[in-house]
Amino acid sequence: MIPDDGPASSSSWLRRGRWFLALVPLVLGVGVLFWWQASEGAEAPEGLPEASPVPEPEHQEMARAPAGRAGPPGAVEAAAPSLLSPEAREREARRELWQKRLERARASLESYVAATRYPPESRPSREHPDQMELAEPERTRPLSPKAAQDGTSDVQLRLKQDKVFVVGEESVFFTVACEDSRREPRPCEVLSAVAHEAEHMAGAGGAAGVPLAFGDRGQDGDMVAGDGVLTGRFQPSRQGFAMFSGTLRVDVRVRSGSQEDATFFDVLYTPAPPATFTRRVREVFEAGSLDLYLTVQVRKAGRYVVSARLDDEGGVPFAAVSFNEELPEGVQEVRLNVFGKLVRDDVPTFPLTLRDVEGFLLKEMGDPDRELMVTLRGPVHTTRVYPLHQFSSSEWNSPERDRYTNELKKDVVEAQKQLDAALADTPAP
Repeated sequence: MIPDDGPASSSSWLRRGRWFLALVPLVLGVGVLFWWQASEGAEAPEGLPEASPVPEPEHQEMARAPAGRAGPPGAVEAAAPSLLSPEAREREARRELWQKRLERARASLESYVAATRYPPESRPSREHPDQMELAEPERTRPLSPKAAQDGTSDVQLRLKQDKVFVVGEESVFFTVACEDSRREPRPCEVLSAVAHEAEHMAGAGGAAGVPLAFGDRGQDGDMVAGDGVLTGRFQPSRQGFAMFSGTLRVDVRVRSGSQEDATFFDVLYTPAPPATFTRRVREVFEAGSLDLYLTVQVRKAGRYVVSARLDDEGGVPFAAVSFNEELPEGVQEVRLNVFGKLVRDDVPTFPLTLRDVEGFLLKEMGDPDRELMVTLRGPVHTTRVYPLHQFSSSEWNSPERDRYTNELKKDVVEAQKQLDAALADTPAP
């Protein structure tokens, strides 16, 4: 018979359960102790340095690094000029000085060589646009500068003369007109006009002034009657200045409405020309250039300066040609050179037209400094047709040009030598 262990077994189980509950705190305590020791063992051993955190680069230093390229560790930037030693600053200043001098020397050489490709007596028209027409000065000015300044009047004077140089029996025409700021005509009246020797001339004031008449009647050089443009004609040889040589001034007093003021015109007058152009021209093609020889009848020997203009077949200004040499008395020729390279470079359409030839005898001393020749106005000669390939493409050469070029080249060589020495930081010998 199996013994009945119900009550006895229950009592035994309860005793074992109480014992188990008593062991739980002990087990938990041992586990906590084990975990604490394990965490302590994970720390670095005593005496070893801890790893220092990597410092982040400052914003300013990061900005200095070129984009897309990180500088090598420990790279040192170039020292600022303020951080250079006095000796280093002096070396840097010397380098900069000779670098600039070298640039200037090269520019001077290049500009001189370019400017002297053609001889002085044969120049392209683009260099002298103001000399491609005979002088016919035209200018405007306030009738009353004071009224224009304070805004009480906008009346302008328009003044023009058809020539500045007058010789022998020639006449000069002056015109006066009044207009407003929109160039609309205004009433105009010449109250008086007097011709006299210019004040700066030696002995000026010895002769009385000569009155001149201005009118708007379509006579005595006035182009259109009643157009508001008043014209005055002055012929020095017939109006009291036949023996005078030098600058003549015409003082004019003008009125428009309530405004009134004075102005003036100047002309340079020669009573008798020292030489005369004959209009005969001969052509000679030599050394790759075209020479035009203009015949002159010389009355006074001396240095003559002659200038003329050349147009292409279509009337477009092409070149300014000149002559500046001594001429003896008698029949002589003035050589006007059409330089070959100038023709090759600008390619004008032939035939060329020689026009508006003027000249004077240059005086060594005194005032005026010249005696004028009568100007040949308008076309004087038309050349033959020459093929372009006949003209030389060589630049102009002369002892003077070679001398200046060599001197400028020396400047370049010296500047380069000094710069090289400065870059090498060694003094030049």
